[in-house]
Amino acid sequence: MTTTDLHVVVPAGGSGTRLWPLSRAANPKFLHPLTGTDRSLLQATFDRLVPLCSAANLLVVTGTAHAAGVARQLPGLPERNVLVEPFARDSCAAIALAAAVIHRRAPGAVMASFAADHLITDTAEFAHTVARAVDGARDGYLMTIGITPTRPETGYGYLQCSEPAARSVIQRVLEFKEKPSLDVATRYVESGKYLWNASMFVWKTDVFLAELAARRPDVAEPIARIADAWDTDAQEETLAELWPSVPKVAVEYAVMEPAAEDGKVGTVPGDFGWSDIGDFETVVELLGIDVGGGGKSFATGPGGRAVVVDGEGVVVVPAGNRLVSTLGVSDVIVVDTEDAVLVCGRDRAQDIKRLTEILRERGELDRL
Repeated sequence: MTTTDLHVVVPAGGSGTRLWPLSRAANPKFLHPLTGTDRSLLQATFDRLVPLCSAANLLVVTGTAHAAGVARQLPGLPERNVLVEPFARDSCAAIALAAAVIHRRAPGAVMASFAADHLITDTAEFAHTVARAVDGARDGYLMTIGITPTRPETGYGYLQCSEPAARSVIQRVLEFKEKPSLDVATRYVESGKYLWNASMFVWKTDVFLAELAARRPDVAEPIARIADAWDTDAQEETLAELWPSVPKVAVEYAVMEPAAEDGKVGTVPGDFGWSDIGDFETVVELLGIDVGGGGKSFATGPGGRAVVVDGEGVVVVPAGNRLVSTLGVSDVIVVDTEDAVLVCGRDRAQDIKRLTEILRERGELDRL
């Protein structure tokens, strides 16, 4: 299925913190083959999206540190479709820039935004769901594809539905709530009235840009001026001048939460085997193999091997050309790379981001 007027944006950023030391600021997870194949997450995203829109209508928004990696991994992507941010300003700036550039090239087009680092196993169901979201966008909704919650996760946003979620059924979102507390998330999941926000958005560019201008003119105005200069000789000079003035804010907070309060956000449920590969627990759960001895392993390098003896719940990620072995330890994660090794308790997997912040404060990351 190719939707001829659909334009797709792939925000490809990230600081490489939750999967450190495998993922780094200069080599984030979307450039790694965390798909069960030799294709990186970015390449798998491209493979999944091109049938829906064609490469000519697919844009990647990325940072200067990742632009070369994106171009190398996606040789079929037109050079003009890689939008390079001088530095990260969060998701609203990235998505707004892409929306404004698309609107300049194809006024009023329908655009969709999908992250570069998500894993989806049922591509046919994904395509069907996107097509329904496009229908909702053509009706004027700011659409988001919701995921059925499987647990009270505090790292995701939640969409309060106006009716029970059903395949292909578009409905209005009553409330768009980002990252609630555990107690609130538990109540949401138990109610059966909420879907996860997976940051999958579909809307008409003119509708989104109008909402942005009404709610966050401090973002909309410099982005509009940058877009007016895009594809011209003044592009780089204008970008360098104005980009630092764009506020750093997530699109959920800037547009989606307040728009939902006004009844302008719609959703359609997507059950297509989605994961955001958020930590090593998820990586091994989805892609790991049983190595015996109470352990599972996911090797990212051709020579990586793991041996677990007398353990329970051991996760080993050998990213280098080495053997990693454990003896008599349980419930630990071991990640081995060429220049750094991580050992942590499995119950602390979500704290790896905090560890990288401590290492950065101590100057240790600067040495890697």
